[in-house]
Amino acid sequence: MNRFEKFIKDNIPKVDGFHPHFEDSLRLILTAGGKRFRPNLIFAVVEAYEPTLLKNAFYVGLAIESLHTYSLIHDDLPSMDNADLRRGVETLHKKYDEVTAILVGDALNTYPFEILSNSPFRDDIKVKLIRSLSENGGLNGMIIGQAIDCYFEEQPLDIERIKFLHKHKTGKLIASALQMGAIIIGDEKLEKDIFQFGLSLGLLFQIQDDILDEIESEEEAGKPTKNDTKKNSFVTVLGLKRAVQEADKEAENVQKLLKSFPKKLQNSLNRILKIYIYRHKK
Repeated sequence: MNRFEKFIKDNIPKVDGFHPHFEDSLRLILTAGGKRFRPNLIFAVVEAYEPTLLKNAFYVGLAIESLHTYSLIHDDLPSMDNADLRRGVETLHKKYDEVTAILVGDALNTYPFEILSNSPFRDDIKVKLIRSLSENGGLNGMIIGQAIDCYFEEQPLDIERIKFLHKHKTGKLIASALQMGAIIIGDEKLEKDIFQFGLSLGLLFQIQDDILDEIESEEEAGKPTKNDTKKNSFVTVLGLKRAVQEADKEAENVQKLLKSFPKKLQNSLNRILKIYIYRHKK
């Protein structure tokens, strides 16, 4: 178990009262695994500039991982994607019930801001972290992307609108992770530049997810696959061949933007990204 996984286990929210399984359900979904991609982006930025702050950055990593996990719980609900599997385990509405899943999602939507408000940073840093996560994980970030995704099922959008959808639904939270790393180290210029890089990386990540949904088995993915036939996924709208071409194009853009950063940041980010940039080529 790495240090961050231990930190997650040690910081599962404690639940007051006598509910028979609510705390267990929180523990299950937060410790079920997953790539921890967003926290690792935060840690990569911090490690490149201020490695002594890495332990403090775990609070921020847990905050974004909690918010991301809430979004997955709600995505999997019967009213949205109706999925039975997530991160290789039963989804909460299948293991327990739909009410539990909704309320665990609600808890993990608000818990991140409790974490950040209690994190070991100056108050001005806390405010900037909370602003980044709430703006990009909220109304005009991930939420409007999800709303558009659900509303326009079986209504094909043009490519620019599809990119808008996925830059908001997926890209903004990834961009926020990178931005929060820059906030922790106190580099305002990097905050802006790395956010733009994150939007491109997030778009690439989503195109790749759409491709992998088409070509991977449920066992490989740890979740249902071939589940996007009604959605405005890149594969559904463009077809697999053109979606791979879009991923290649965005991967080139990500690499170009990455090369604009100082070498120490390039090296730190590359340790994570080298397994992701061309994962659609498997």
